[in-house]
Amino acid sequence: MSTTDHSGPADDALLGPADIRELAAALGVRPTKQRGQNFVIDANTVRRIVRTADVRPDDVVVEVGPGLGSLTLALLEAAERVTAVEIDDVLAAALPSTVAARLPGRADGFALVHSDALRVEELPGPPPTALVANLPYNVAVPVLLHMLATFPSIERTLVMVQSEVADRLAAGPGSKVYGVPSVKAAWYAEVKRAGAIGRNVFWPAPNVDSGLVSLVRRKEPLATTASREQVFAVVDAAFAQRRKTLRAALAGWAGSAAAAEEALVAAGVSPQARGEALTVEEFAAIAEHGGGGTSRR
Repeated sequence: MSTTDHSGPADDALLGPADIRELAAALGVRPTKQRGQNFVIDANTVRRIVRTADVRPDDVVVEVGPGLGSLTLALLEAAERVTAVEIDDVLAAALPSTVAARLPGRADGFALVHSDALRVEELPGPPPTALVANLPYNVAVPVLLHMLATFPSIERTLVMVQSEVADRLAAGPGSKVYGVPSVKAAWYAEVKRAGAIGRNVFWPAPNVDSGLVSLVRRKEPLATTASREQVFAVVDAAFAQRRKTLRAALAGWAGSAAAAEEALVAAGVSPQARGEALTVEEFAAIAEHGGGGTSRR
């Protein structure tokens, strides 16, 4: 069984700056901007992430973009199982041997899926209960939303993303940065900022700050007769032209401005309101009352 005790020799299993550079050199790995790769080189940071994620001994954790394995090892010390999803050929090939070398007693609790996280539809072993990841900046939001949609068993999520993206995900109605990611994340979960991460814990150091975002899945799905696709179609339309009133912004979605007004009034939303003022529940209410542009499920 796994242990959450981080005292003593177990700490040696975690990767420090020298270990990371040595591993990268041995593999001929240079972090690429194209894949948004920034490797965490600080053991205290990965411990903090595991702690903030509230990883438990019976958790089945899925990690996206494990890189050289900094966070993977800390997760394996705390959880029952860790499944890492890695797109990079070289990194995916190397990770199992890093786990076997540094945490030999936990290697049987580790699985690797060599794939693009946006295409993953199933994972080996028991269903994941938690998602913990340092997400590549360029695909953070699509990957997060895809994982939440594909794996309803994920109850708790903690992701490290660009600070600006963290603000956007956790924003509430009325905030300047409230938008499509905020509403779609709120469809699944209660979302909040869970801390800031400095630049010096990464190699290479990014030119932006990072933030932690916690998402705790709703115990009950949102009470609505509209499907997720239908609600998200309204959200996308509302923010595609965010300066416009909803009557105008939703005209294409509803078939006409008049039809949009009818749906808005029926949903109890002012046709003069803008998307940034609405809660996810209000978007769901609009979706229930019309729209030619929604997909049926």
